[in-house]
Amino acid sequence: MTQTTADSSAPARRQRAQIKERTLRTDQWWRYPLVTFIIFTAFLVYATWAIFDNDFFVAPYHAPFASPCLAEAVCEPDARLFGWAPLGDWYTWPPGLLILGLPAGFRFTCYYYRKAYYRGFWLSPPACGVNEPHSKYTGESRFPLILQNIHRYFFYAAIVIGLILAYDAVKALIEKPGGIGTWVLIGNAILINLYTLSCHSCRHITAGRLNHFSRHPVRYRAWTFVSKLNSKHQELALISMFSVMGADLYVRLVAKGVLSFPFA
Repeated sequence: MTQTTADSSAPARRQRAQIKERTLRTDQWWRYPLVTFIIFTAFLVYATWAIFDNDFFVAPYHAPFASPCLAEAVCEPDARLFGWAPLGDWYTWPPGLLILGLPAGFRFTCYYYRKAYYRGFWLSPPACGVNEPHSKYTGESRFPLILQNIHRYFFYAAIVIGLILAYDAVKALIEKPGGIGTWVLIGNAILINLYTLSCHSCRHITAGRLNHFSRHPVRYRAWTFVSKLNSKHQELALISMFSVMGADLYVRLVAKGVLSFPFA
């Protein structure tokens, strides 16, 4: 009978894999987290500025970061959603403070964006095969990362915001079909809605819980379409981020008089 040592018989403790070397990589692995940090920081800086900028509407163009506008005090009649101002005149803060938290929450909890900012900002880890500065790992089981689980609810809100941006684009098309800004808003609305529909939660909601696709042919076709979009989720997340920032900046430049005919 062979004798078993105490160490070998004890159950293995669950520990995070440790890499003694700083990295096992030979390529320029640092480029992805660095570029991610620069791009996301620039977007956050712009979004913060846009929230407090008052030049967000020039008929018929509405800046995406300030849509919908629901208060009489800060929204001229043509800027209000369906002419509706449920907040009356008591709300005097920028409209972006009310609504930007919804699409921002959707992106912040998005599966792609989690990967991106975990690597670019928290270095958890900065790249595969690279040592990280964190000694403990709890995943998304504790506050604040446990809030990532409400991603599905932000998805519902993002659907509404996407439809509102589509409405703004169609309104611009009707009122000014030859305007460059019209096509800027249309392109942005398309990309925003494609990104939203490519969400993993959308794929699951569409038909992810079905056991028999043959019994649900319509949902299966929808699931197939969403699955194709889902394979491009990363690309759509980045492209739509640039498109919404570009469209928002374009409208504000027109509203400020920086851009005028024929560029408006």
